[in-house]
Amino acid sequence: MSFEFLGLRAELLSAVATQGYTTPTPIQAQAIPVIFEGSDLLAGAQTGTGKTAAFALPIVQMLSENAPRKKRRNPRALVLVPTRELAAQVSEQMQNYGRRLSLRSTMIYGGVNIRAQIERLRRGIDIVVATPGRLLDHAERGTIKLTEVEFLVLDEADRMLDLGFIDDILHVVEFLPSQRQNLLFSATYSQNIKQLADELLDQPRRIEVTRRNIAADAVTQAVYPVERRRKREMLSHLVRKEGWEQVLVFTRTRYSADKLTAELLFDGIKAAAIHSNKSQSLRTRTLAEFKRGELRVLVATDVAARGLDIQRLPHVVNYELSQVPEDYVHRIGRTGRAGEDGVAISLVCPAELPLLNEIEKLLTYAIPRQVIAEFPQVAVKRGTSGASGTKQKAKGPKKAQAGRKAPGLPRAKKQQAKGGKPAAKPGASKVRKKTTESRRSDGLAARPAQSSGRRGSRS
Repeated sequence: MSFEFLGLRAELLSAVATQGYTTPTPIQAQAIPVIFEGSDLLAGAQTGTGKTAAFALPIVQMLSENAPRKKRRNPRALVLVPTRELAAQVSEQMQNYGRRLSLRSTMIYGGVNIRAQIERLRRGIDIVVATPGRLLDHAERGTIKLTEVEFLVLDEADRMLDLGFIDDILHVVEFLPSQRQNLLFSATYSQNIKQLADELLDQPRRIEVTRRNIAADAVTQAVYPVERRRKREMLSHLVRKEGWEQVLVFTRTRYSADKLTAELLFDGIKAAAIHSNKSQSLRTRTLAEFKRGELRVLVATDVAARGLDIQRLPHVVNYELSQVPEDYVHRIGRTGRAGEDGVAISLVCPAELPLLNEIEKLLTYAIPRQVIAEFPQVAVKRGTSGASGTKQKAKGPKKAQAGRKAPGLPRAKKQQAKGGKPAAKPGASKVRKKTTESRRSDGLAARPAQSSGRRGSRS
């Protein structure tokens, strides 16, 4: 099947061809006709399967067919996403398709000046791609009018629920008209997603192009057992020995991301980190440098996992396993996209084995193990003999038994050991006083006398 059989306009067919796509992906082939029918949709598909184009193409075409005549236009399509990176990615696609049909789109997210966003909204917008929090800021300020929205899209809905956006999503819906078409896209499908669908969707059509909660087939996975303290050393070893030129590395925390980045730079590997503590301008610039090949390693947290769209990314490394098994699917979904092959490696220490078991339970299969001889999973403990493994205890002085006096310690030294001053001997003060008085009677100063040479020079 080609895109022409999906009923797309010539302008959109040209845009798709410019991107290098000739045939629709399974999610596009099934979702686009359903959206044209006007039905609500609950779609489950892996990351990197073309979900964005699956809803962007039909929405842009339907909006262009009923374009309002007034100059200042209010949003008629709203796309909610969990992260700023994903907002930028979706907005870029919307602009690429929309400008060919004279439609305006913009993105709204936090971490940047709100005034510039307000100014763009005043000029008139057809499509808004937003994160829930900043969109609510605009709605409560009255700087955006959502009463004319015809399409509501929840992209990466499962991630939004993981980040705790459920209340914000339901609050946003209160600003929308009751008559609208709702589209919910999710890479994984859980009970929470089902409950959200029951809340928002009206008799939705359900599409699930792949089995739930599985990794993309184009991704080759491997687990490398290693000690926790040698993970960075193993990562540097793999980057150098395998000749990796573009690697996306995931950590669990922002502190770990910054620490690992500094260590890789010390190893001579050009690296940078992106996470929620970085400004949006810095994150955008860092990501652009990574895409251009100016950075060899990009270290990221799960907050950025869903929004990164890097074409032909060859390698993903889980430096630390995520606490949520579903996040593993999204992490490795950054590679092996759009039919390309990819490699996803996890560096797993003994403490992370329970997390690995949960991930494999979700995938319903065991991830192959790879071992590097130079990096054992458990190191030989110090003080053990290599042959027998018996511990050799270091010999030291025996401790004095409780209740017994330590032999050979004079009374003065005992007091010094306790932190006090040594007791003076009887009559010592009298002797010292007598010596001082005798020195004074002889006309001698208490200080040592200066040399005769200095005294003679001053006379």
